[in-house]
Amino acid sequence: MAVFIPEDIIADIKNAADIVSIISEVVMLKKSGKNYLGLCPFHSEKTPSFTVSPDKQIFHCFGCGTGGNVFTFIMKQNGLSFPEAAKALATRYGIEIPTQTMSSEQRKRIDERESLLAVNRQAMDFFSHALHDSVSGKKAMEYLIKRGMTKEIIDRFHLGYSPEAWDKLANYFSKKKVPQGLIEKSGLIIKRKNKDGYYDRFRGRIIFPIFDIAMQVVGFGGRVMDDSMPKYLNSPETPLYNKSRLLYGLHLSKGKCRESESVYVAEGYFDLLALHQHGIQNSVATLGTALTPEHVRILKGFVGKSGRIILVYDSDTAGIKAARRSIDVFDKGYADAGIVVLPSGYDPDSYLFEFGSESFVNTVSKAKGVISFLIDSAVKKHGLSTEGKIHIISDMKESLAAIKDNVARSLYVKNLAECVGIDEAAILEKVREVSRGKNTQGRVMQKQNHVYARDSYDSYATNMVNGNWLQTRENWMERQIIAMMLQFPQILSEIGDRNILDLFEDDILKSIGLFILNRKDFLDRGVAEIISMIDDIEKSNIVASLSMEDELWDRDKCLKRIAQFESSRNRREKTLLQEIKAAEKHNDYELVLQLLRKKQIQAGSLSENSDSTAKA
Repeated sequence: MAVFIPEDIIADIKNAADIVSIISEVVMLKKSGKNYLGLCPFHSEKTPSFTVSPDKQIFHCFGCGTGGNVFTFIMKQNGLSFPEAAKALATRYGIEIPTQTMSSEQRKRIDERESLLAVNRQAMDFFSHALHDSVSGKKAMEYLIKRGMTKEIIDRFHLGYSPEAWDKLANYFSKKKVPQGLIEKSGLIIKRKNKDGYYDRFRGRIIFPIFDIAMQVVGFGGRVMDDSMPKYLNSPETPLYNKSRLLYGLHLSKGKCRESESVYVAEGYFDLLALHQHGIQNSVATLGTALTPEHVRILKGFVGKSGRIILVYDSDTAGIKAARRSIDVFDKGYADAGIVVLPSGYDPDSYLFEFGSESFVNTVSKAKGVISFLIDSAVKKHGLSTEGKIHIISDMKESLAAIKDNVARSLYVKNLAECVGIDEAAILEKVREVSRGKNTQGRVMQKQNHVYARDSYDSYATNMVNGNWLQTRENWMERQIIAMMLQFPQILSEIGDRNILDLFEDDILKSIGLFILNRKDFLDRGVAEIISMIDDIEKSNIVASLSMEDELWDRDKCLKRIAQFESSRNRREKTLLQEIKAAEKHNDYELVLQLLRKKQIQAGSLSENSDSTAKA
């Protein structure tokens, strides 16, 4: 990895940042022996396979193959480069990083991110001042009080107000000499189309600052105080703001979500504020978008394997639409989800202020599962006449087909059959018609896009799961040798003296072995130090995986495994020579050439790797 930050600073950050503490902020971890287990935040799973080792200060998911140290986790979780992750951790623990040691490109990217965060903090202060101290903010404060908001909630969520003027915020930053291009990139101002200058995106609106898990202001939401449209306006996508991954209020509710192993998901800012004001703090709100797979993975990290996600809606129409959209999301995320629709005319905000928190909790405690909710909604809509039953099956077949678990699907089909009085087989046939259509389409798409996964992390994971990596006994033994090198560094001199890596056939494992040999002095600081030096996702994942294995190595065991490996390689070479002689005896010159070529390649590989070892 290209080092832009001094090694002593990296070591200071690693010593200060406990990996269990960092990961616990987004994943519910439970002690399991000397390690901790939780649901992987990088892929959907039913059974926890995400392992964190406090002793080694590394993590590894045995389900998807992702692994690394505390820097790797922050990079993967937040989409940051290594210097950005290091800077974020350093800032958190009060460690100063000399930026002159970074490349200009890395420094530029970090500086821009820091600048955007600084701009958002200043904008939040501007909006807060406009709400509390300006004449124009009086109307906004009266509006908030009328909506039932207390001073505590207003301050806790840093609510603000954006004045009516077209360029009040733009002029505020102009006086501070902040580049307009940077303010535009933050999404706070918009360039005028037909003339020079910019105008404020949010005008005459209540402002809701949006925080990420690290309590950084990454965006804003705004709401009008009358009936003008659009009622709500959010920041556009920026280097900081991604609505598909952010949830309003999660920075304050994550602890309560973890404690209660449940979370209520509302749709609006005021719904969320009302929930918190009434003591229901295990609640969040989406940001003008439907719940996404990323949202579900994030929430599952807090509520845990047996936790529940409850969607709260203010109308049957909204609830039904959300339920249909969410089936696939929750099914893939293996999440236990419920949906509740409040009485007609009420949203969480109005319901809580009229009936109180006890009534609300009692109502949402009766939340039904997604499919059960849809069945009830379809029956309520169409009735149980002959025509009604036909419409109910038509409404439900797509939803049932979206369920991948065959057992769960069969149970729901049975429930529907009992509810409408139709034979299960007839319903199942309708569902299979939809499934067959989807499978055909899926095969076509798979043929057109023959890839294993969305990105290099998932591709590597799929290869591991499908057994496309380290399939043979020889590769298994190579894996064992790398594991012993990482976990029993005293054997490294033996590995080097006997040129064991020259016998490796797996290029990836061979390069990892050479990397370890060349940096054997760093192993005294722990495997997390080695991972910090690897600038390759696949290799760092492999190192994390092999380091997490529990096999206890000692010198005798290592020497025995090395001898087995050498013997195996010698047998293969002897077998190859025998095959060449047999081919010559049968005058099969084409096979002789192939076998000689294979032997030549092996010899060339040995020579090349011997040179590499010598240089190291």
